[in-house]
Amino acid sequence: MNIKLERRNNAYHFDAVNEQGNILSMDANPAIGGENKGFRPMETLLAGLGGCSAIDVISILTKQKEPLKDLKINIDAKRVEGEVPSLFEVINVEYHFFGDLNTDKIERALALTFDKYCSVAQILGKSAKLSYSYKLN
Repeated sequence: MNIKLERRNNAYHFDAVNEQGNILSMDANPAIGGENKGFRPMETLLAGLGGCSAIDVISILTKQKEPLKDLKINIDAKRVEGEVPSLFEVINVEYHFFGDLNTDKIERALALTFDKYCSVAQILGKSAKLSYSYKLN
């Protein structure tokens, strides 16, 4: 795995480019000179958690032949204040499932995702209290 960062201005705007050429823009907080031209680095960690867990959940539900029509995820996090580095202390991931799904299978998919498969959850769970919930719409 390789990621290259390319600086885009004289401030803090960078593009992260992966081996496939996909681009993720990042920037710093305006309080230190950023210009809101991209995700803040800590936001990319949360997005990575959402993406990693979504891929695992969808894969598990697909193998269970569950008719998932859509999935939306909302992630809320709180960082430790007054410390450097300011790590996440609490992260809650809320899943919104759409389709005629079996709730037992949703719960099993989420448990497997967080306890076994999602590498990002395993990493973030070493420093933050991770929790998840879901709604079936």
